[in-house]
Amino acid sequence: MRYLPAAIALSLLVAVTGSAGLAGVAAPTDPRARALIETGRGLLGRGDVEAATDSFEAALTIDPGNPATYLALGDAARAAGMQGKAIHYYREALNRDPNNLAALSGEGGAMAEKGAIEKAKGNLARLEGLCGRSCPEVQQLADIIAKGPVARVVSADAVKPEPEVEAN
Repeated sequence: MRYLPAAIALSLLVAVTGSAGLAGVAAPTDPRARALIETGRGLLGRGDVEAATDSFEAALTIDPGNPATYLALGDAARAAGMQGKAIHYYREALNRDPNNLAALSGEGGAMAEKGAIEKAKGNLARLEGLCGRSCPEVQQLADIIAKGPVARVVSADAVKPEPEVEAN
């Protein structure tokens, strides 16, 4: 009985210390990976999606745990029109940093572009809870949801002309 207060204090200390360790303090980014991400962002801004993706993938090999790399890969996949792949990358970024506003907005935007408007609205509600209605990520996602799904491109195989037989 006389050790009970000390045991409670010790367990409280361990609990607080353990939860602080899970708070998600990001490790510093490798400078080489940071440079590759910046280069890739520049390439993506100029419209060179393939070269930007190559740069982001190189950064991923250097620093595989960096959420910014997954976020950049998601942006490149969206620019290439691959919303499903973009959602995968945004979720990887969210696994590493669950409250990443850019990843939540990007994932919601990719979902809306793909046609999953209700799921995108869920991301919008979560964003509003994290940063309010006035933050740029909320405004960006709300605009994308308002536009609705992106029109799908029809492949040449889907539209085949009827063969015409002519007599010579």
